[in-house]
Amino acid sequence: MNDRQNPYDPYYQQPQIVGYDEYGQPVYQQPGQHQEQQPQQYDPYAQQQGQQGQQGYGYDPYGGQQSQQPQQYDPYASQQQGYGYDGYGYDTGQQPAAVDTTAQWSIPQQAPAPAPESAPQQPEPRSGFDSEPEPAVPEQRRSDREYGTGQFSFIEEPDEDSEDVIDWLKFTESRSERREEARRRGRNRMVALVVVVALVVVGGVGYLWSAGKLPGLGGSEKENTATTGPQQRDVIVVHLHNTKKGGTSTALLVDNVTTKQGTTVLLPNSLAVSDDEGNTTTLGKSVDDDGSTGTRESIDTLLGTKISGTWRLDTPYLENLVDLVGNIEVDTDTDVPDTKKDASPLVKKGEAQTLSGQMAVAYATYRGTGEAEAKQLMRFGQVMRGVLRKISDDPKAATVTVQTLAQILDPSLPEKDLGASLAKLAEHAKIGDYKTALLPVQADGTLTDAATESVVKDILGGTVKAPDQDAAVRVGVRNGTGNAGGTESARIALVNGGYAFVGGGNTGIEASSEVLYRDAADKDKATQVAKTLGLPVSAVKRGKPAANADVSVVLGQDYKIK
Repeated sequence: MNDRQNPYDPYYQQPQIVGYDEYGQPVYQQPGQHQEQQPQQYDPYAQQQGQQGQQGYGYDPYGGQQSQQPQQYDPYASQQQGYGYDGYGYDTGQQPAAVDTTAQWSIPQQAPAPAPESAPQQPEPRSGFDSEPEPAVPEQRRSDREYGTGQFSFIEEPDEDSEDVIDWLKFTESRSERREEARRRGRNRMVALVVVVALVVVGGVGYLWSAGKLPGLGGSEKENTATTGPQQRDVIVVHLHNTKKGGTSTALLVDNVTTKQGTTVLLPNSLAVSDDEGNTTTLGKSVDDDGSTGTRESIDTLLGTKISGTWRLDTPYLENLVDLVGNIEVDTDTDVPDTKKDASPLVKKGEAQTLSGQMAVAYATYRGTGEAEAKQLMRFGQVMRGVLRKISDDPKAATVTVQTLAQILDPSLPEKDLGASLAKLAEHAKIGDYKTALLPVQADGTLTDAATESVVKDILGGTVKAPDQDAAVRVGVRNGTGNAGGTESARIALVNGGYAFVGGGNTGIEASSEVLYRDAADKDKATQVAKTLGLPVSAVKRGKPAANADVSVVLGQDYKIK
């Protein structure tokens, strides 16, 4: 091993480090060479490593004798060696700079220089440092020496590739988030679309059902279903008085709250009703003689309905009403001549004719030569429907319209109630849920079977009951005796007995009389009616009486006319 001994020899002494060359490698003292002949470079790490033994921070198995007590570092210890070095190992030829002795130098993993009698421990080569150390004193730091980041292995250089990777990860993450957000918005739109479609389908089905247009569910079926149970109706009677030519026209304005249908029921003036004394009279005479109150009660008794009030509408008020709502449109069925001689027709025949107030009154009251009363009543009904289609369906606005007419109303129907009733009817008329019906009567003014079924039953309430519990029992009479005096005889007997007489006209000759009642609760009533007319109790039967009566009587040849 050249001049060196085997380091594993127990008597081997490691050469003493005298300094470091310009490449940072340690320089050892050669055997037989004097220490003062080879100047040494100061290595702070070597000095510190030698101090580890003195401070007790490390153990050197080859160190020989070492001090057992830790020593404090003396910054002037280098002068005791006689080398004349400064704090960083440079021979400056002068005294070392003053150093603050109150602070200890504490450099990690460093030890003081070994004692002279101890073998120096060979330090491990340190990578990443320059070959020449820097002075410990700041004033002696070399100005031509600059550190680079490459000198320290624990400093990481910025890597452009790593930044690119980070940017790519951020881009990928943001793109994934955008895709997830887009998918989430797509799902939300799909859910909203499904909800909208479901609402449209349900709304369409509901509309078709309410309109009676679903397959297997026609309008008639809907109406029949609605009429099977109790229904709520609001009925008012209107009398149109022709102040110029005289005469009246009567109609019932019916609002079926249950089925949401509106109807105008036209009542012929020839309709047979009873007056206050129970005598039979016509509707036209009742309006002129008994006035609104007596006529309303007579109609209630005859038709078995409940009229809430009477609206007297004179022709001048009808004219003002049409002008106030802004004219009306009517499909006229005839030309109405003007009152002026050689003038063109005031109203022309045709569809969707616009009528002013004057034209509406002329058309509603017009009855041609030889025409039946029903023709004029139908024209009156057309005008009323046209007015309802133009009146506001807001109760407050409709009430203002009524108040603007400044007409004198019946006490049974004040302006507020009339406005509310007209608003409800206007709501039906605007959407087409409105119709006009004529109450058919026979030549003698009595109701026909068709009238009691189609009008009285379906429109006015079906099976008729007494309006009040204490009201008189309505008794319908049909004459089958073959004698014209049979009806009048029965009427007098019933009125004197406290019953309400309802004329039913004539029928074919019957051998025996019958007294019919509808429910078991009406059997006693029917029995009392039979006794009043002088008929046997065996004539009392449960059956189907007239729709406008509680008890029906068919007079046979066994009835004794008085």
